[in-house]
Amino acid sequence: MPRAVYVLALGIFAMVTSEFVVAGLMPQMADGLNATVPQIGYLITAFAVAMAAGGPFLTVALMKRPPRTALMVLFAIFLAGNVLAATATGYATMLVARIVTGIASQAFFGVGISLCAQITRPEVRGRAISVAMNGLMLGTLLGLPLSTLVGERFGRRAAFWTITGITVIAAVATLFGAPRVQRVEGGGGFRQEVGVFRKPRLWLVLSTSTLLIGATFSAFSYFNPILTGLTGFATGTVPLLLIAYGAATVVGNTVVGRFADRHTVPVLALGLVLNTVFLAGFALLADVPAAAVVCMTGIGLVGVTMNPAMATRVQRTGNAGPLVNTVHSSFITLGVILGSSLGAVVIDAWGLRAPLWLGAAMALLGLATVLPDPARRVTPTKRGESGDRTPPLPSGISSFSAGGVPR
Repeated sequence: MPRAVYVLALGIFAMVTSEFVVAGLMPQMADGLNATVPQIGYLITAFAVAMAAGGPFLTVALMKRPPRTALMVLFAIFLAGNVLAATATGYATMLVARIVTGIASQAFFGVGISLCAQITRPEVRGRAISVAMNGLMLGTLLGLPLSTLVGERFGRRAAFWTITGITVIAAVATLFGAPRVQRVEGGGGFRQEVGVFRKPRLWLVLSTSTLLIGATFSAFSYFNPILTGLTGFATGTVPLLLIAYGAATVVGNTVVGRFADRHTVPVLALGLVLNTVFLAGFALLADVPAAAVVCMTGIGLVGVTMNPAMATRVQRTGNAGPLVNTVHSSFITLGVILGSSLGAVVIDAWGLRAPLWLGAAMALLGLATVLPDPARRVTPTKRGESGDRTPPLPSGISSFSAGGVPR
């Protein structure tokens, strides 16, 4: 696996840790910014909306830049946003900081995943994406607890300064670890990048990702009140259960990455079926501790871990260019927004089991968007070719091996 893929995972880890930090420090941030806890909650929403709405525009602005240069620009913008957050003395400044970092984060995902596709052979791209996306999983497993611990011990500013330090390390690693390539695959300019969105099937494929992630986050967003209010766990036990959930996402992401290239559609279909089963099982057995833990862990195994298969399917339907990948990330973020916001609505109407049932329904609907796809198997033929419809690597990087080293 090219070392650049691991470097990109570090960058994604920094971005995701910054995204989650507010959730772990809501009381401290409310006190420090003279705001209410609901107002701090809006900072999470602002970050997500900025990702979904602003990321593609920043990607377009950087489209003519070589991938490594674009990533360094995005690191600079993201770093500026985190410094602004660390030094913010008022709510308005913090809101601006979250919007800036959200936009940069989304564009980084798009450019980074495109670079993964560009420096790896078509038949191992899903595996490469899973390695890069482990940055997201580790952000959940390690980044959130780390930033929360630092914030609780040394204050909210220290948490953001810690993330700033991680970002600097990731940027330096990217500068020296990412290969020099001039063009991204499928990147023939703005018209070609936008033209791919004329394909109706691409929108269907994008909707699958929204529904799958929405199903997962309709449950994940409310694990804490469900586990304490319905299952009966003590508040101090929930962080340990969430660590177990995070560990399950790392395992699931690795497994999915192994099969995402050759069995993209079957992996997605199986994941959606299992997610439906685990969500419905959790709803039915939320008051049985052992069953609740099994179902929660199952959601971790087959929820956000479908990212490598989702990204592979999107790239084969559209292309591996940065705009397609950034828009795909926006649809994923839309799923987070829909799952968490609709979950709040149904809780108010029907109680704490309702978001679990909502998730099961969204997963079933997502399955309906996958089944029309032919369950084709990708079979590599000879070196540099594969049985799917993914275009070959562009001439600008044909002199590189899979490791990004000149042959």
